[in-house]
Amino acid sequence: MGHWWLRNIVEPGKLPLLLALAAFVLTFVVTRVITRLIRAGKGPFGNVKAGGLHIHHVVPGVVLTVVGGFGAVASDRHGAGGAIAAVVFGMGAGLVLDEFALILHLDDVYWSEEGRKSVEVVVLTAALGGLLLAGFSPFGVNDLTQQELQNRGSALTTIAMNFLFALIALSKGKARIAVFGAIVPLVALVGAVRLARPDSPWARRFYGRRPRARAKAVLRAYRHDRRWARPRRTFQDLIGGRPDPRSGRLPDRR
Repeated sequence: MGHWWLRNIVEPGKLPLLLALAAFVLTFVVTRVITRLIRAGKGPFGNVKAGGLHIHHVVPGVVLTVVGGFGAVASDRHGAGGAIAAVVFGMGAGLVLDEFALILHLDDVYWSEEGRKSVEVVVLTAALGGLLLAGFSPFGVNDLTQQELQNRGSALTTIAMNFLFALIALSKGKARIAVFGAIVPLVALVGAVRLARPDSPWARRFYGRRPRARAKAVLRAYRHDRRWARPRRTFQDLIGGRPDPRSGRLPDRR
């Protein structure tokens, strides 16, 4: 175990990434537990206010992210300073992305249907961090041999092609596949060759005069959403809590 740790984590300089990812996930989990307790009226926690102003946890999250980011840049990644900066950055990122929906909508939508976006972004970020920790590099660089890496033309061509596949997948309305495809090129290729979602820019541009292709895209999207909508919502509710059914601006939750 010690040999594996040194060879796969310490020597490649992945310890800061591991610490940042662990701090990110742990901070998100603790934050969600606290906010759900507050929502249920349990525990000693309450609103954080300064002069009557409600301070959302995205605020200290931004501060921690900035401090950790600059600290990581200024520190040696193999030293203690880099490890501390990674933990601070991970904590800040966890607080910020937990309120990603609030930033996106510029409103307190934490417990609303729109608030599910925060959970989606956190899960996506954690998954990408795990892929990077496992050794995957953006745009297929990890798939190149040492000789190909030394050949700038081959490396740039591979990166450009994988980036193009990810971009096509994104234009087809497959955002999650595009993001994962930036790390795992085969995923981007699958997203690039499959039918676009009917409301995507690709469909509006290329399916306008192809009614059969558009009808097929609509049917496939309907079947996909019908199959995965309920499991996805159940998973999101398990992690982040069930959204508030009330409409309009929601009251402070803390």
